[in-house]
Order: sequence, then structure tokens, then C-alpha cells
Amino acid sequence: MFIVSLSYKKANSEVDKFLESHIKFLDKYYSEKKFIFSGRKNPRTGGIILVRNVDKNSLQEIIKEDPFYQNEIADYEITEVIPTKYDENFACYIE
Repeated sequence: MFIVSLSYKKANSEVDKFLESHIKFLDKYYSEKKFIFSGRKNPRTGGIILVRNVDKNSLQEIIKEDPFYQNEIADYEITEVIPTKYDENFACYIE
């Protein structure tokens, strides 16, 4: 499981220009059961995506499809997490 932290490197006005295509990118990987959740940071300096069912190399290739990546809107930090304790409602997401 991975946490992907996006940090915007352009103004929110630039982010907004690519938001619709970014959402389509997210939808693709939600439909493939690879993304668990995503959302904006508060304050709005970037976002977070929780990812499962991929290895790190595959995730790096997936990120290259993101319009935010392709248009140099955000930097990406990938952190691998191995859940050892979690709420029972979250168990369905654990590999």
C-alpha cells in the first residue's frame, strides 16, 4: 500500500486548468480498484492518494499518466506503508 503526496508547484489557477483531466485519471484507477481515496490537502497545497494492488514500479508508471505530472503541476512523494493495525472496516483494503 502506498501514500502518494502531491505538492503543487504552480498556482491554484494553473491547477484548476487541469483538474477535470486529473479527476478522469483518478476515476480510471478507482475503477481498477487501485485507488482507495484521494483528496486535497488543507490548506490547498496539493493532494493525497492512497493506493493498493500495485508495486512501486507500476505506481511510478501510473503517476506518469496524471495530467498534473505531465504538465508539471505537482511534485510526487511516494511512501510505502505496511498496515499492521487498522479498523476492521478498513480490512477489505489490506492486501
